[in-house]
Amino acid sequence: MNEEILMPMPQDGVPQPSRGDRADLLDKIKPDLIIDVIRNRLLGKEWDGGEWVKVPALTEFALTERGAWEISNLMLGVSSLNTSVSRLKEEVIKSRLRRIAKDTQFLLIAHWREYGIRNSAQFYFVHNIVFTNAMTVLFQAGDGSIQELLKGTVYENRNVNTEKKEPSRLRRILGL
Repeated sequence: MNEEILMPMPQDGVPQPSRGDRADLLDKIKPDLIIDVIRNRLLGKEWDGGEWVKVPALTEFALTERGAWEISNLMLGVSSLNTSVSRLKEEVIKSRLRRIAKDTQFLLIAHWREYGIRNSAQFYFVHNIVFTNAMTVLFQAGDGSIQELLKGTVYENRNVNTEKKEPSRLRRILGL
């Protein structure tokens, strides 16, 4: 059985990424989904596979409902698809990281009663969650790493011909 594989190639010989492939990849990049996870962690909850449940070990650091919502909403400006697919320079990334860290600390201090702040360790707990998430998303946008991934996405169209061809005269003579 002879198989023929046909791959359409552009004139320069390099397959070009398909718009459909890029759209599929963009649909899978969802940096804002972590916001819900962070919100629940700030509330002292953990996902058990079916629902968010309170974890006694996290209650010491847990914020109130208002605190968890306001802090997690603060991260929406950073943890977004637009930010992830942007091309940011290192100085912009560092500036945005400082800004979100400063804004988080300001909110925690200004609303400490409403947020349920009972000890200084909560400041560090919240700061580390927010800062780590912001840093991760912003550095994805550093030097356009997600953009490079999108550029490297290639769509291939393969056609396989499984028709049985008649053997050539020479093959028939040789018995092949």
